Amino acid sequence: MLPHTQGRVDRNGVGIHYDVYGEGEHTIVFVPTWAIIHSRCWKAQVPYFAEHFRVITFDPRGNGRSDRPERLEDYALDPVFEDVIAVMDATGTERATLVGLSFSGLVAAAVAALWPERIEAVVTTGASVPIVPPVEGRGDFFEDDISNPSGWQTFNRRHWERNYPDFLEFFIGNIFNEKHSTKQVEDSIAWALESDGRMLAKTLDSRTQVDGTVVDEDLFRKIRCPCLFMHGDNDVITRPEGSVRLADLTGGELILYPGGGHSLNARYPAWFNATVRDFLARHLGTWKPKRKPRTGRTRRALYLSSPIGLGHARRDLAVARELRKRHPDLKVEWLAQDPVTRFLNANDETIHPASRMLANESAHIEAEAREHDLHAFQAIRSMDEILIKNFMVFQEALEEQKYDLVIADEAWDVDHYWHEHPELKRAPIAWFTDFVGWVPFEENGPREAFLTADYNQEMIGHVERRPDVRDKAIFVGTPEDIVDLTFGDGLPRMRDWIPRHYAFADYIIGAHPDTFGTRDDLRAEFGYDDGRKTCIVAVGGSGVGASLIRRILAAYPSAKALIPELRMIVVTGPRLDPATFDVPEGVEMRAFVPDLDRHLAACDLAIVQGGLTTCMELAAAATPFLYFPLRNHFEQNFHVASRLERYNAGRKMNFAESGVEEIAQAMVDELRRPRKPRPVAADGAARAADMLASML
Repeated sequence: MLPHTQGRVDRNGVGIHYDVYGEGEHTIVFVPTWAIIHSRCWKAQVPYFAEHFRVITFDPRGNGRSDRPERLEDYALDPVFEDVIAVMDATGTERATLVGLSFSGLVAAAVAALWPERIEAVVTTGASVPIVPPVEGRGDFFEDDISNPSGWQTFNRRHWERNYPDFLEFFIGNIFNEKHSTKQVEDSIAWALESDGRMLAKTLDSRTQVDGTVVDEDLFRKIRCPCLFMHGDNDVITRPEGSVRLADLTGGELILYPGGGHSLNARYPAWFNATVRDFLARHLGTWKPKRKPRTGRTRRALYLSSPIGLGHARRDLAVARELRKRHPDLKVEWLAQDPVTRFLNANDETIHPASRMLANESAHIEAEAREHDLHAFQAIRSMDEILIKNFMVFQEALEEQKYDLVIADEAWDVDHYWHEHPELKRAPIAWFTDFVGWVPFEENGPREAFLTADYNQEMIGHVERRPDVRDKAIFVGTPEDIVDLTFGDGLPRMRDWIPRHYAFADYIIGAHPDTFGTRDDLRAEFGYDDGRKTCIVAVGGSGVGASLIRRILAAYPSAKALIPELRMIVVTGPRLDPATFDVPEGVEMRAFVPDLDRHLAACDLAIVQGGLTTCMELAAAATPFLYFPLRNHFEQNFHVASRLERYNAGRKMNFAESGVEEIAQAMVDELRRPRKPRPVAADGAARAADMLASML
């Protein structure tokens, strides 16, 4: 999310950078923590709260886009306290809620005590305050000269100058001491490396060598605004007793999070966001979802359809239509994004108004792509702030309206956060997916193998500890469609574990070619019966397929030389402009083709990317096709390729090794010796609907 306003405040020669997001009657200032990291530490909060509040963040002096002064006194407590007020003044903010993490918990509380007329409320997590003893060992070795420090010995001035990254590995690893915190650790280390240990040492020196406001219990007793102090009870960076004492001194609310570490806002953002929102609503009367009264007996379902490819939307619509046959009174509302919403609108479906608040997942995926290369695991992993924003939109929709059923097609955010916080669950849920398990590429090394196994282990633990969160888990396929791999070293095989936790609907196809009429009739309808060989190129609803289209267009003259009767139609999809391509004579370019699945059933040959839905539509139609899985896309290269091999469908191509001559020859081969795919189930949507109908 981008700010609508940016600026800098000059603080006696030190520039402080700030960002402003959203609009609202009330303002929240997310105060930067210790200068080891900058304002991005609030990335899981800003997009959500900016929907309902005016939100301000700023970078601390010493990191981010703020200045890195040389003078010791510029890092003292009083200038840091005054930065908060200076940013508020610069942004025209008369009063605000302050939210602090660790060191900025101290800052937020001190500012509330020193400028009570400016602060509406204070919220802190993991507050680091000098009114209780520090964690044992922290600071004990700061001035020592230790040749090979370890543990808290790395909290050491000389070591910060010699090997700052080593200290970060230890310190930030202990900030996130909960299991499965690899992404939070990686983010924080990257932010910390934007500065250095020399600067960090100045922040500590200034607190002991520069006189200023005395921070003690008497200061905190002056706080008069509502306060919420949160702390993980397994925090090994700052003592939970500090937050306990702050609550005693201020009469504030206290929450000790069981098993939590130091940064609850980053590690448990769904819980943190909902907790802060509800606290502010209680004390300031700010926005909170209000349950709408239920009218009539109409049953309601909220359907979440994945925006990554239109194939999901087609199969989801097929399921919804079958479900309505079983429950004619059912009202289905869709929480979805473009281009799925365009497809649903064209089919007269009801889009939930909260859909407009969803952060764009497709745009993120496209931004992560390179030339026919999408590291799907890392792309989804780096989408964490989008996923938490979209989860909160979903959660609010359920808090406002009672639904009898949630149907979630690969809504990874919902599955993760409801398993992590089962108390947030508001309706029965049916969870759909056509693959289970992240898979590493051997050539990407041991780190990727570790990360994918870590994510798989977390998912397995979620499901086995709380099997009640998913009321129904449906695998779109059969047990034979499960790829024959393990979830990682020491973890179960996918073919052993998945059948114990999923029901199987067989493949769900939007509309089976059996319902289209005869192939000859289809060819006559579309004009494909004129003696030419029609090849359709389709690369899905995202912009990732541009490189493949260019390669195929370059190959067309060679293919035409081998197949004189060749006709090619390229469907770019909604995110690619046909006018941006160099098109050989004889190729038809179309941005959109209605009923593309019918055209794919009628053509002589198709060339596609590697998405499961389009490939299975082609398999069901027995249309020969070439498919080019994206490099580093684990789902296309492992899960999809394994399934297509079982169905004897399609010819897998390697984009990097396929020049124009290789593509042209592969087209000839598939036209001359078409495969005979195994039959694809025609009743998958009906089977899935039967499972869902029993839940209503």
